[in-house]
Amino acid sequence: MYSRKYSVSGTRPRTLPQPRQALAASEPTVEAPQVIELAIRRLRRIELPADTIALAKFLVGKIIVRELPGAKLSGRIVETEAYPPKDPAAHHFRGQTPRNRSMFLRRGHAYVYFTYGNHFMLNVTAELPGVGGGVLIRALQPLAGIEYMQRRRATIRIRDLARGLGRLAQALEIDRGLDGIDLCAPGPLWLGTLKPIASSDPATASAANELLGISTRIGITRAADRHLRFYQRNSPYVSGPTRLNV
Repeated sequence: MYSRKYSVSGTRPRTLPQPRQALAASEPTVEAPQVIELAIRRLRRIELPADTIALAKFLVGKIIVRELPGAKLSGRIVETEAYPPKDPAAHHFRGQTPRNRSMFLRRGHAYVYFTYGNHFMLNVTAELPGVGGGVLIRALQPLAGIEYMQRRRATIRIRDLARGLGRLAQALEIDRGLDGIDLCAPGPLWLGTLKPIASSDPATASAANELLGISTRIGITRAADRHLRFYQRNSPYVSGPTRLNV
């Protein structure tokens, strides 16, 4: 959700040059999850906090599901950034335009934009209808559809499939065609959570909070000192410099 100039071109996925039998042996530090049918339920809009910063924290640990013809991909969100109302670093800061109008939808919709001339970025809207605010999804831990992601990304390194904005969008085949869709409804892209729902036990909640890291946002110049980046501590799938991931 940075203040950037936009392009309208796209990128084409490359083919994976390595043979399939080499996949497991080439990733010594991060092992691929077991190929199982994950029990994921779709998040309801009422579960999403009605505040951009709270939503950015809430989404760490939740699941993004991408449904394609013949493939179902998913990943656990491990890193987000909040761009709340009146944030000078956000696209919505100067008001609604044809390009950013999806940011002003009620919380739980996708805002997808193209930047740096070569990749897309996925955001989740976070406020009431007509109010600009969103959460940038910065990184995922791949869970399902990993071989498909590897072909999309032309790499067998599990860690690098969705670690960072452009990698994430390329791995999940996200582009402007998904801009504005409802992430709380059945469709090609939606938000979920693993079953069973996390325990409400105070000790469990406290442990989860301790795993949530907070830092300044990455790659912006305006309001760069605000601590609005949230990430899962000790996750190898988090992006950004090491000094911010402590």
